[in-house]
Amino acid sequence: MSPHRAIGSHGTLPWHIPEDLAHFKQLTWGHTVLMGRKTYESLPHGALPGRRNIVLSQTLTKLPDGEVCRSLKEALALVSNDEEVFVMGGASVYREALPWALRIFITLVDEEPEAADTFFPAFDESQWLETKHEQHPGFAFTEWIKQD
Repeated sequence: MSPHRAIGSHGTLPWHIPEDLAHFKQLTWGHTVLMGRKTYESLPHGALPGRRNIVLSQTLTKLPDGEVCRSLKEALALVSNDEEVFVMGGASVYREALPWALRIFITLVDEEPEAADTFFPAFDESQWLETKHEQHPGFAFTEWIKQD
């Protein structure tokens, strides 16, 4: 996300950072990814390979390469308690899942996009501890752990 929490522009990421895509792949490979319908439809090749793809949708009933759920509660019921689930957007899914999250991985992008129309929800940073901040030119990989 950008300094003003921008995460999207017209249904796509507002920047192209190959290192971020590789980092995301490394984090999520072999795990479950959870996303909204619009995020799924923005993927250039459908479901992400090497991961269980669950899509939240009120309009889709099935997908050839993923599972469809009507609600976050229904999606979470499909996974075991010890399974790590990565929420990958969009903004409404982030907002709904944030209270359930125990850990957040955020790539902080220095650049503020001109035409952003989708934003990561605000969260109370005092309830979270930043445990990782790996700086790169133009962006940083961060990890936050929820405090009890």
